[in-house]
Amino acid sequence: MSISELHLKHEKEMERLNFATQPFTTVKLFVLATGQYLSQLGSYLWSFGGGWLIPLSVIVVICSILLAHIDGPHEKHVEEVLHYVKFVLWWVALGVASSIGLGSGLHTFVLYLGPHIALFTLKATQCGRVDIKSSPYDTINFNRGPSWLGKDCTDFGPPLFPTSQGIPLSKILPQVHFEAILWGIGTALGELPPYFISRAARISGSTMEELNASPDSDGSFVSSKLYHIKRWLLSNAQYLNFFTILLLSSIPNPLFDLAGITSGQFGVSFWEFFLATLIGKAIVKTHLQMMFIISICNNQLLNWMENELVWMLGFLPIPNDFIPNLVNKLHSVKDKFSAPKNSSISQGKNWGFSMTSVWNTIVWIMILSFFIQIVNSTARGYLKKLHENEIASLKNTPEDVNSENGHTT
Repeated sequence: MSISELHLKHEKEMERLNFATQPFTTVKLFVLATGQYLSQLGSYLWSFGGGWLIPLSVIVVICSILLAHIDGPHEKHVEEVLHYVKFVLWWVALGVASSIGLGSGLHTFVLYLGPHIALFTLKATQCGRVDIKSSPYDTINFNRGPSWLGKDCTDFGPPLFPTSQGIPLSKILPQVHFEAILWGIGTALGELPPYFISRAARISGSTMEELNASPDSDGSFVSSKLYHIKRWLLSNAQYLNFFTILLLSSIPNPLFDLAGITSGQFGVSFWEFFLATLIGKAIVKTHLQMMFIISICNNQLLNWMENELVWMLGFLPIPNDFIPNLVNKLHSVKDKFSAPKNSSISQGKNWGFSMTSVWNTIVWIMILSFFIQIVNSTARGYLKKLHENEIASLKNTPEDVNSENGHTT
């Protein structure tokens, strides 16, 4: 078989390979690729500090298992530590899932962190106090909600802030910034795979396909603009440094994956890239997002918007009773929205059906779709390596060398 025929065969195999058409082959290649990655990781850890790192890890794991299963006065402390570990892993994992996958990640800010901040702000504003968490890890989790969400305001005590004026931003922000920073750290970690893959491609003397990608065939306005932005970023890659990476990571930027690929391809050091990404995503960007959501859900912004609306309507030739009626309707809508929903919650429990179950079903479907994308991408990457090895071995065979020499003569 000639090399051109082999290329055509490989292209057809790559097109057919996905979980829907070839599930068993896709899962097999995914398992082989995962095993290869774990083997490489183990070799790296062994070379880095195999003499002490692996035995120390084994000792720590054994001690942790013993502490978790042996009764004693340490049980409550172990349980508290486990809660914190689950809390940290949960939010970091959500951050990784949000940014990993070259733009195809799960948008966990919209699904989890954003609603969590909004619900906490609404509850704190409704109750007039911010100390409604039972612990720092009392947040939204995958299989449970926070304890403060279903409680009545009387359970927390009298309000410390006037409910009509809202709570200052500086008081709400410290109550939710811990989980937001953990989520931001996860998003920074999720940006590392494109960097490492591009760096490995540079060392091997090749380039990633994303750097040579052409605009989509549909010719839409959005795809055309994204393509021009990519080309601009590549043409200015020599200016990539700590501050430019920090700026790109500090704003909502769907093309930051390309910045990671470009940084790896043009030799930006790991610590320069990672520290700039970590500060931008975990500190700057997350706090901007938190302040935006808190400002929207806090009564202070609503009152300011109401006053501005009344001021603008005052210049229009409208009836005198229009503005008071509009203000009363806005207040009734706001009170209805922020009122406790105890009756609806109990009714949902009686019927065994609620928005929570619907939401969890949607999240499950999105997570399953995201996992299938990872399986397909990993399997195709492993198949591509097999194809490259097959072509390289074919080029090195004496028959192929002789045929090439015969064609040239």
